[in-house]
Amino acid sequence: MVDRPSTTGSPVPPPDPSLAAAAADRLAGLATPAGALGRLGDLAVWLAAAQGQVPPAPLVNVRLVIFAGDHGVAQHGVSAYPAEITAAMVRTFVAGKAGVSALAAAHDVHVRVLDLGVDDDLDGVPADVQASKVRRSSGAIHLEDALTPDETRRALDAGRAAADEEIDAGAQLLLSGDMGIGNSTPAAALVAAALGLPASEVTGRGTGVDDATWSHKVQVVQQALDRAGDRVLDPVDTLTALSSADLAAATGYLARAAERGVPVLLDGLMSVACALTADRLAPGAAAWFAAGHRSTEPAQTLALAKLGLEPVLDLGLRLGEGSGAVAAVPVLRSAVAVLRDVALLADLLPPQ
Repeated sequence: MVDRPSTTGSPVPPPDPSLAAAAADRLAGLATPAGALGRLGDLAVWLAAAQGQVPPAPLVNVRLVIFAGDHGVAQHGVSAYPAEITAAMVRTFVAGKAGVSALAAAHDVHVRVLDLGVDDDLDGVPADVQASKVRRSSGAIHLEDALTPDETRRALDAGRAAADEEIDAGAQLLLSGDMGIGNSTPAAALVAAALGLPASEVTGRGTGVDDATWSHKVQVVQQALDRAGDRVLDPVDTLTALSSADLAAATGYLARAAERGVPVLLDGLMSVACALTADRLAPGAAAWFAAGHRSTEPAQTLALAKLGLEPVLDLGLRLGEGSGAVAAVPVLRSAVAVLRDVALLADLLPPQ
C-alpha cells in the first residue's frame, strides 16, 4: 500500500449544542403532548441550532444548485437513456420546465443550474450557466480516471464558489441537485469507496435498467474500484479517480456550506454520495446536513446510515434534479412554524 499525505481538511464544528438544548427545551414546553410532533420536532431543533437562534427564523430564502455534467461511463452500457439527454435537460432547467422546476415554483425555492462537464457547447444557454465548466464529459471510470488532479481542484473550487454565492445572496437553506446521464454509476463508486463495500452491495438500477444491464453495471463499478486501488483512502484522490466534474463540484459545495454554517437538505443518491465524500473532506460536515428523501438506490440508504441521517420523505422517487429535497422543503417549514408559533404550556396555565 502506498503511503501518501491526506488531503482531508480541518474538522467542521457542529451546530451550537447549547442552542440545540435551548430549542429542545422550548419544544418540550410547547402546548402539545410530549413527543407528539415526532420528526417535526427533531427537524425544528436542528434548524434552530443551525441558524443560531431559538426559535428559528422562517425559511424564506431556500436555494437549489443543480450540478450538471456528462460521464464517460454512460457510453459503456450502464444507462437506459442516451447521454444527449443531459444537455437537453440543462436547457429545460433554464426554461423552468423540468420536474424540479414545477416543484420549486410550488414551494418558493430558487433554482440555479451550473454546467461543469456537459458534453455539449450548449449554444444559446446563458453564459453564467457555463462559467464554471471544467471539461466536456469525464473519463470512463472503469478504464481511466474521471478527472485530472487539476480538474478535480477546479471542480471543487467551483462548487465552493457556488455555495459562497448562494449564501452571500441570503440562503438560509441550501439544496443540491444533479443532472447527468450515467451519474448513478460514479455515485455508487463513491459510496463503495467511502464505505469499503463491493459494487454488488451499492449498485442500483439508476434510470431503470433491466437485469442484464444492471449486472453489467455492477461489473463496471467493481472494475472502477479495482482500478482506483488504495487511492480510495483519500477523498480528493477518490474524486479524481471515480467521480466527475459535476460530482466533485457538488462535494465542494456541500463542504463549503458546512464550513460556513449553513444547513443543507440533501436529495438522492448523487447528493448523498457527494455529502459522504464532503464529510470525508471536511470531517463533521454531516452535522449540517439533513436528508430530504430516500431514493430507490441501495447506495443512498447505505450512505445515509453512515452519515446518521433519516430521510424526511420516502416516496419512491428517482427523478434526481434535487426534486426530493425540494419536495421536503414544506416539511422543514412546518417544523419551523411549530417551534415558533405554538403556544408554550406555561403561558396557558394559571399562575401558581
